[in-house]
Amino acid sequence: MKYEGTTRQSGRNNQGVCDTAHYAILKNDWDRPALFSNGLSFKNDTELVQTLYSRLDENSRLNRSKAARVEFLTTVRYIEQYLAPEAKILDVGAGAGEYSLYFARKGYAVSALELSDRNIEAFQKKLTPQDSINLVQGNAMDLSRYPDDSFDIVLLLGPLYHLHSEADKLRSIAEAKRVCKPDGKLFFAFISNDMVILTMFHEIPDYFVNGDYNKETFRCDDFPFVFHTIDACRDLLRAGGIKILHEVASDGISELLHDKINAMDDESYAQYLRYHFYICEKPEHLGASDHLLFIGEK
Repeated sequence: MKYEGTTRQSGRNNQGVCDTAHYAILKNDWDRPALFSNGLSFKNDTELVQTLYSRLDENSRLNRSKAARVEFLTTVRYIEQYLAPEAKILDVGAGAGEYSLYFARKGYAVSALELSDRNIEAFQKKLTPQDSINLVQGNAMDLSRYPDDSFDIVLLLGPLYHLHSEADKLRSIAEAKRVCKPDGKLFFAFISNDMVILTMFHEIPDYFVNGDYNKETFRCDDFPFVFHTIDACRDLLRAGGIKILHEVASDGISELLHDKINAMDDESYAQYLRYHFYICEKPEHLGASDHLLFIGEK
């Protein structure tokens, strides 16, 4: 319920005349599901990831609909630009295995590292005897199990959603760099601070007034995810010694348009994807995306 005002000296209690405070709830507020982040308990980023993904269905996030698939298809499109036939891929923060399984089933040597127990369980359930993926549980800040200069492609498509301190972010980037070959490519995913505000407004009508962001700077509260502006992404990667090759709006406004996109026939959806690929690197469209993809090299 929300506080709507006070009527002074309008009531009476055992102390005599008193003010009356009024609270109310609307039907659409009542029908709105509780935020999945309510009541999260954690001491550090590792515990937060474990608790968060015990509630979230990462297993279907990238494949549950046509709109949700845009991010995956865009990311794959850019990875494939840099894949040689014998390429070795390291998928750090592999989630439920969407990217690892896709590339392993195309014949590439894939190693995958994931932190969340639930995501690993979902990943393992999808593995078949023919899937030669080296899946281990671990932290993006410690890739010591992998030798220097051992992978052609290193994917960091989830860890930077969850690391709060600059030092931890730079440590994960340094580890990804270390295990990447000198001529290899690194892929980093971020959640876009500025677009999230519009996406949340799409779901929560009073978000502009009551949302968890700074009403002056428009900086989102980094809970339970960590949000980055485009400039912050650039600054972080440059500080980590990454030469940026591409900056990509990986899903664009697909989440805002999910109902329309999901209702498309196959021909319309194919043309929508072509349009998305046409604009996703244009500077004027880059900020209009919930997820950002940066591709770089040492």
